[in-house]
Amino acid sequence: MALLVLLFITSVFSVEPSDFTLTALDSSFCHGKLQVIYPEMDIGECSVIPKGLRKKISTIWEAPQIFFTEASEKKPYVLVMADPDAPSRSNPVAAHWRHWLVANIQGSGLKEGKIQGTTLTGYAPPTPPQKCGFHRYQFMLFQQPPETPVTLTEREKSSRGKWNLQAFIKRFHLRKPVATLQFLTQNYHD
Repeated sequence: MALLVLLFITSVFSVEPSDFTLTALDSSFCHGKLQVIYPEMDIGECSVIPKGLRKKISTIWEAPQIFFTEASEKKPYVLVMADPDAPSRSNPVAAHWRHWLVANIQGSGLKEGKIQGTTLTGYAPPTPPQKCGFHRYQFMLFQQPPETPVTLTEREKSSRGKWNLQAFIKRFHLRKPVATLQFLTQNYHD
């Protein structure tokens, strides 16, 4: 299904000629059958957003649906969406920029594409600055340890930028993500 959607999108929205392709490291980030679904785009593997969709993903579309069919129905999960390339991939001094953070997500909801949980950081669409190149937008799904309340510190609540993702993972014993996915995009004016 995802392949058919991707074929449709690439036939409708041509990818502009570019020397940019995913690196092996970018491609290796994705694992675990996580699906991120926007109104005209189903992302099931590491990819580059076509130029014709960059304005929509940045300014029109709201939070995507998140599907994880491998979720354990009775276990809670934590979803992170972060940009490790803020303000640019060559100078990520504001990384990680936290775009979305939801805890206590029910596995049964993930199987149906419904994020039913506690929103700790509301969804902010990918909006890379002009002339800074491509940014990676990474989705990481962690199994949340039972009976572990996941929260943000006051400092974390005060800013989305310069978020210490590794400290957050360690603080709540989240371990390795059960599924990850990323897409790359750049400012739609570029």
